[in-house]
Amino acid sequence: MIVHATNSTPDLHVQIGTLKLDNPVMTASGTFGYGAEFAGLLDLSRLGAIIVKGISLKPRAGNPPPRIVETACGMLNAIGLENVGLERFLVEKMPYLRQCGTRVIVNILGDTVAEYAQLAGRLAGVAGVDALEVNISCPNVDKGGVAFGAVPEMAAAVVRAVKEHAGQPVIVKLSPNVTDVALMARAVEDAGADAVSLINTLIGMAIDIHARRPKLANRTGGLSGPAVKPVALRMVWQVAQAVRIPVIGIGGIATAEDALEFVLAGASAVQVGTANFYNPRAAEEIIDGISAYLGQYQEPSLAAIVGTLRHD
Repeated sequence: MIVHATNSTPDLHVQIGTLKLDNPVMTASGTFGYGAEFAGLLDLSRLGAIIVKGISLKPRAGNPPPRIVETACGMLNAIGLENVGLERFLVEKMPYLRQCGTRVIVNILGDTVAEYAQLAGRLAGVAGVDALEVNISCPNVDKGGVAFGAVPEMAAAVVRAVKEHAGQPVIVKLSPNVTDVALMARAVEDAGADAVSLINTLIGMAIDIHARRPKLANRTGGLSGPAVKPVALRMVWQVAQAVRIPVIGIGGIATAEDALEFVLAGASAVQVGTANFYNPRAAEEIIDGISAYLGQYQEPSLAAIVGTLRHD
């Protein structure tokens, strides 16, 4: 239990490449819309950053319904990367995001390396876009549909292309659906990534035993929520020991205690995802809880406790 008592305000700032965040708590892509959807539910200016839902060059309709299913301690989604596309995002969404009072990180996705490069180039000079998060869990149409994030060489190729065209820090979002997540992290670090975020969703399935059909129209979907937290925490701990760049933890983070576990395991920042759906103020509560914890243990800053997990 975190005791809310402190005589001073700890420093919560986080540095990711050239990007400085006021605090380590961001909203995960795909769980917070384009920011405006949560206006009035919490103070957006208090967030470390808003990460918008994934943006592709052209609009995507996504998968047919049903595409969300509740599971024990989590949820499955097969949204299919539905989004308004780059042009509408720039015209319709960015004006609002610019006046939110916090950092804005744009998650990008593509079917080819060239599409990732083009997105990065188009966003490079856009005012209010503070960083890019690269979703490498997408299938590479040039390589038979194998996910970019499943093969180190393919992931590295995407990162090099994005870095060549980007004008902002580049965060690479890693898939957990790999044999060695630390190997993937090192590959994108060597290719120039400024940070890594993990984990993306785990592939899962749910079945209606009466209809004898999958509950999702897409058959499989991405599992998120508290159920994935132990897996995410283990992977963050592994990656933090394997790379020198900042690590951003994602996966089942709903409370300050959850977030602090990731920080102690080596994460410099965290993202709140599924919790946004049932507690829109989760991110704000986590910020307050982290500050209270640092005060309780008389730690001067968040940076002072990153990766301080004891192994004795």
